[in-house]
Amino acid sequence: MIELKKELFKGRDFITLNAFTAEEIAHMIDVAIALKQDRKNGIPHPVLQGKVLAMIFTKSSTRTRVAFEAGIYQLGGSGMFLSGRDIQLGRGEPIADTARVLSRMVDGIMIRTFSHQEVLDLAQSASIPVINGLSDFLHPTQILADMVTIKEHKGQVEGMKLTYIGDSNNVANSLILGGTKMGMHIVIASPQGYQPVPEILDMAWKNAAVSKGSVMVVEDPVAAAKNADVLYTDVWASMGQEEESEIRKNVFAPYQINDEVLQAAHPEAIVMHCLPAHRGEEITDKVIEGPQSVVFDEAENRLHAHKAIMALVM
Repeated sequence: MIELKKELFKGRDFITLNAFTAEEIAHMIDVAIALKQDRKNGIPHPVLQGKVLAMIFTKSSTRTRVAFEAGIYQLGGSGMFLSGRDIQLGRGEPIADTARVLSRMVDGIMIRTFSHQEVLDLAQSASIPVINGLSDFLHPTQILADMVTIKEHKGQVEGMKLTYIGDSNNVANSLILGGTKMGMHIVIASPQGYQPVPEILDMAWKNAAVSKGSVMVVEDPVAAAKNADVLYTDVWASMGQEEESEIRKNVFAPYQINDEVLQAAHPEAIVMHCLPAHRGEEITDKVIEGPQSVVFDEAENRLHAHKAIMALVM
């Protein structure tokens, strides 16, 4: 088992990758890979024996719930699933009160919700680590798993060109922040009106000045994909945007990872998608099932990345 640098992480919140240094993110990646290897070799790693993680879900989930619940169990602890219907938060209790009560009973809180402000408010009032399992603004746990996947397949994260094609949503925001922290070259291909907000780009440019990475926003997906080491996409309409689905299908129709886009990328490029995928929309069935797709490795790595986060901060 890799040595955990808990002195750098214990008690810290995991809300945005921008709160961590490149060295700290690199350590999280290495811990995730080591935990994965231990698991495959049948070596137990009960580093959170007796610890309890409260998991608040106001947004439904497959990968996030399974990864955190299985992950805390594999680390020797236990997870407690709390939906909006299960706790008083869904009936108007202030989130600050929920945070203070949970802080006296459990060892960490993971929240997956709509409002990013809820995550911030929870963390402000909690005296235990709060992990952002997803908000409408950021999805940092996904991006840590993505960087684990990139390192596994490419041998490194720094210097890689990653082209994201589609809506500049929470996943894109976290890719921009995490990628520029780690010295990646991030290209976002999105139509006008669906491009990253200035707040994210300002932070990314500051990161890139330190890491020697870069971020660029363009409209042409094929040009964006040129020589990319990683192609990445997500659904055109996220949870909560269902009423915009038909409009978005028309706007994003040219923003699909297909054979043309794949051919523009580096010949050894890998294809990523955070799932769930709408095959035939943001990505073709042929590409997602093709030899360059690492989508299911990426999904598996959610488990190990989440374990790394918990093992370090709890």
